[in-house]
Amino acid sequence: MTITPVATVLDVAVAAATAAAAVLPASDTLTVGQSRPGTDDVIVSFAGAAVAELEGPVSGRIAVLVVQDLVDALAASPIGGLDLAAATQPALDALAASLGATVGAARTTGLDLIVADMGGPFTMVPLVGGGATGAATTSAAVLVSDASLEAALAAGGATAADQPVEDWSAQQLTSNQAGAQAAPATPVSVTPRGIEMLHGVIMEVTVELGRTQMSVRDLLALTSGTVLELDRAAGSPADLLVNGRLIARGEVVVVDEDFGLRVTEIVDDSVAG
Repeated sequence: MTITPVATVLDVAVAAATAAAAVLPASDTLTVGQSRPGTDDVIVSFAGAAVAELEGPVSGRIAVLVVQDLVDALAASPIGGLDLAAATQPALDALAASLGATVGAARTTGLDLIVADMGGPFTMVPLVGGGATGAATTSAAVLVSDASLEAALAAGGATAADQPVEDWSAQQLTSNQAGAQAAPATPVSVTPRGIEMLHGVIMEVTVELGRTQMSVRDLLALTSGTVLELDRAAGSPADLLVNGRLIARGEVVVVDEDFGLRVTEIVDDSVAG
């Protein structure tokens, strides 16, 4: 007879962290470390944080903490400084889906505020990468409110993680729920990684044919069939913008009945700025 293990709150936390690790920007594969109760000490090794509200049958807050190399990579992006909240949104979406919920737009928050932003007891699960030298280093962490974990467990909204984590004990679970103090966190060893960390970040790409200005009166008078004159001559190249920043120009083409853009010019930083 096969006995199916009973899921615990820690199972749910690790499953959620595993889902987030799969899409969080990183230069190597992230694995789940040992969970611990959330206290002020858990933020000591990190440099940035993004938090979001869960929506749906499971409520509460979740967050992602990242180390300095990702913060630096976002700031030094060749397409302009990227927002940490936008870069970690896919990981927060995946974490929420694992809990059986959805999540609102992420927002960046100060590390000194993250414990208060979580709104109550929470669990931290570190995400560990191998690093360029092969030495394991903590690259990020996910935070989930304990109330959210308990609600997800009760609703059956999360599946147990495939990867086991050591020391999943009833004693640890009890101490976590009681808000027991964790041992001080050891600062992580950070390996510089650069732009390759951002290869999986989803960007908002827009093609712009032109612009114009209109008064409120004219806007309210718009009707079907109205023609707007843009600030660009017919046949001029369209602009390719990434997160609102001009990156390239090109020709509008049709690809399988859909519009596309054939890039003809890459815009350098002096022009784009």
